[in-house]
Amino acid sequence: MNRLLPAGIARRYMRSRRSHSAVRAISAVAVCGVAIATAAIICVLSVFNGFRSIMGERLDRLTPDVTVSPAKGKMFANADSLAAVIGRVEGVARAVPTLTDNALALYEGREMPVTLKGVDFDTWRQTTAIDSLIIDGGGVPSSSSALDSYDGLTQALFSIGTASQLGINSARARVLLFSPRREGRVNLANPAASFITDSVAVAGIFEAEQSDYDANTVVAPLPMVRDLFQYYDREGSAVEVTGKPGFSPEKLAEAVEKTLGPESGVIVKDRAAMQEVNFRMVQIEKWVTFLLLFFILVIASFNIISSLCMAVIEKDRSMATLRALGMTRREIGAIFGWESMYVTLAGGLGGLILGVGLCLLQQHYGLIRLQGDPGDLVVKAYPVEVIPSDIWLTIAPVLLIGIITSRIAAGFARQRINSL
Repeated sequence: MNRLLPAGIARRYMRSRRSHSAVRAISAVAVCGVAIATAAIICVLSVFNGFRSIMGERLDRLTPDVTVSPAKGKMFANADSLAAVIGRVEGVARAVPTLTDNALALYEGREMPVTLKGVDFDTWRQTTAIDSLIIDGGGVPSSSSALDSYDGLTQALFSIGTASQLGINSARARVLLFSPRREGRVNLANPAASFITDSVAVAGIFEAEQSDYDANTVVAPLPMVRDLFQYYDREGSAVEVTGKPGFSPEKLAEAVEKTLGPESGVIVKDRAAMQEVNFRMVQIEKWVTFLLLFFILVIASFNIISSLCMAVIEKDRSMATLRALGMTRREIGAIFGWESMYVTLAGGLGGLILGVGLCLLQQHYGLIRLQGDPGDLVVKAYPVEVIPSDIWLTIAPVLLIGIITSRIAAGFARQRINSL
């Protein structure tokens, strides 16, 4: 007998009306249950993708594509020459040394520890979106004007958290910076002599919407920062690398690491690796949620088993007729196995269409809004991003459940034939 015959009879059973309304209702509930669970998986995974994309966009503003830092110690003794070597790597647009360390800021009796970062302002403006992040002040100064342009003071940029805690409410404010001397003993008779002090003028206040930068960051010209921390002109704590268009941070990091070699004593990290903890937490939450929804999908599949078992009982006379026409027990069982697969796929396909449709509507029109003051929200609506790999990931458990339920339904049908 034709092997495709059971599949054809199963399709006919799917289209035929049930003789009992309870069977119809249970079948409808089974399809809807699978569809809703499948749509929920698509929607939840897409929301997590959206939040991850938002994190990535925030990183794009000030975080370089690749950061090269020393494997031991805090500083490179030859940061300038190392940047020159990295700058010759294929795909690298710019490689510049930076110096970051801790200092103490003092303004009108208020003090706080800050993270002081030394950069070349001209290059930093080209490799970051700092110009668009200035919320107060005259903006980002050039490298030449930053060193001496306001009453002989070096200009610096202050993060919104630093400005708020110090009470800075206007540009051009004068802020004192303190750093302990790297060499020499502490003078107990004059403790102030154990610190190096410099003054900076507030050129502008920026808000990056990243806690790492907004909390306590001060950005100043690299020569001034080197002098404050008593480092030589060629020293730096990192080399920040910007790639050319078409080169992803991951590929760029691999190229830089391969060029420097394993014996170079450096750590090379791309943008995502620098925020590994945050991205990892999002991924863990995403897959834990996926597992919970998968179990809900499994529970919903129990309705399929129940409806198919009732359909087998309903088709007693039809099975007896098919048996009399020469169909084997295996072939009759395959009919209900195929029907179970059709029901599962119908629910899964409907859920995929529903889930992807809802996500695309949210992605383009932002139908579901976040609650709160619009001025305080980074995004106004729930961020959503549909990734094809998530669709395939959702299809896999639906197919698995379809195979399992089809085997159960086929086995029950074969046992039912023996009792006829």
